[in-house]
Amino acid sequence: MKRLKLAVIALFTLATMSNVNAQDENNPWVVGFGVNTVDVRVYSDNIGTVLEDYIGTSEWGDNTLPSISRISAEKYLNDGFTLQLSGSLNKLSTIVTTDDADALYWSVDAFVKYDLNNLFGETAWFDPYVGVGGAYQELDGNGDGVLTGGLGFNTWFNDNLGLNFQSVYKHGFEDTGRDVFQHSVGVVFKFGGKDTDGDKIYDKDDACPETPGLAEFNGCPDTDGDGIKDSEDACPNVAGLASMNGCPDTDGDGIKDSADACPTVAGTRAMKGCPDADGDGVADGSDKCPKVAGPASNGGCPWADTDKDGVFDKDDKCPKVVGPASNNGCPEAKPVITDVAVAELKTFARTILFNTGKTTFKPGVVETLNGIAKIMGDYPNATFVIEGHTDSQGRNSTNMSLSDRRANAVMNYLSSNGVSSSRMSAVGYGEDSPIDTNATRAGRANNRRVEVRVTNK
Repeated sequence: MKRLKLAVIALFTLATMSNVNAQDENNPWVVGFGVNTVDVRVYSDNIGTVLEDYIGTSEWGDNTLPSISRISAEKYLNDGFTLQLSGSLNKLSTIVTTDDADALYWSVDAFVKYDLNNLFGETAWFDPYVGVGGAYQELDGNGDGVLTGGLGFNTWFNDNLGLNFQSVYKHGFEDTGRDVFQHSVGVVFKFGGKDTDGDKIYDKDDACPETPGLAEFNGCPDTDGDGIKDSEDACPNVAGLASMNGCPDTDGDGIKDSADACPTVAGTRAMKGCPDADGDGVADGSDKCPKVAGPASNGGCPWADTDKDGVFDKDDKCPKVVGPASNNGCPEAKPVITDVAVAELKTFARTILFNTGKTTFKPGVVETLNGIAKIMGDYPNATFVIEGHTDSQGRNSTNMSLSDRRANAVMNYLSSNGVSSSRMSAVGYGEDSPIDTNATRAGRANNRRVEVRVTNK
């Protein structure tokens, strides 16, 4: 008895505060083992004697085996009813008033229990019940069938382990039969359960009890096996990524396949998942020039500019001739040099004076040359011949060379100040084309001259 008491205390010590459930369709099976004690009823009209007989006196200790003496198995039926089958064994040292040393008692019982929580409300850890049934018992070689009635309760420490306390009265039918009180205490284990979807997860623990699933998802399915349960998977039938809510991203561009216009080629969100190699806003698949940026209106290709004048051929009315955009790509008409401008050139030219015997200009001549360059620039279609002349002093060959060098000196200055050399030529005439007499000082001064002649207006 001392060992039994220690075992009971240890079980209470191991009890936890976890949520527990009473025996029901989700916990249909219970097995138990423990000890029992039996007292044979003393018939009396004195209620005190009956109570004393039920509660027991010193006989309880004499009528209890110091070992496991009762085993039971239970199956939940329905609506709070449970069928309990049990067997018990004992040796009674005291039977009524006659001392019979160690009379053998054993019993096999069938007991239908009703859970009182169905009437008063579920308490989970405390499970009281009443019950009726029948048993076959034998005492000291005399056996008889009996009716049983009783009450008891289970206390559950967690989902599987608890203690059972039960007290029954057994009433015999035969005149020779014995009526007895039997009390028991034992450890009970609850197990089994309903598994509607057959996924080996009991409905009580199954978040999806009607659909087969996985233990790691509390019984809910992961159809595509991507580690994301179907209820949280935006693409439950196709394996995908957690970052895509369970949907696949084949090309790894951060856009799920169902929203990706090019699911097998990495692209940009702006292009709906398609690539745009040249960054012109036209997806490569629709870009006629995928490696060269161009407008969408031209299929992603740049507009042609045949004459390279900065005006696209589509807008260039003269696509093969350079011209400004202000004139739609065509060259602007250049003005024809006027007679006034020609006269000005002649006037300017006659004031070009050189140092004696040299090709260097006298002071003030540069301003004259700049005026000539300005007129030439105003008429870009015009071409010119710059003529050099001398008087008749000195040798003719010397004069010819000097006039030529002076004409080229003027042309070189104008060329370096913006007038294209292709529009000018220089020639020296020496003393061969005088415009005045060489017999006087004044006449010779007039013959030493530079003339600018227009050859194409």
